[in-house]
Amino acid sequence: MNYQLWMEPDDCQTFCLGGPQGNTARKLLHPDAQLVWEVEAHSHFEAMTLYYTYMEWGEYKTDLAGQE
Repeated sequence: MNYQLWMEPDDCQTFCLGGPQGNTARKLLHPDAQLVWEVEAHSHFEAMTLYYTYMEWGEYKTDLAGQE
């Protein structure tokens, strides 16, 4: 699946699915928001791990069983 990172003019960000599955999230974006990064991932956990790496936030962790 494709995931997208959008940056808003006020430095807020949205990380959402690409394609039609992310339409609802993208409708909420400011008109001047910019797509700054895209990544392919096989799961939400993988996407979040790659996102955390991209943002240099350290290791992504979740409390959800079976997601690691």
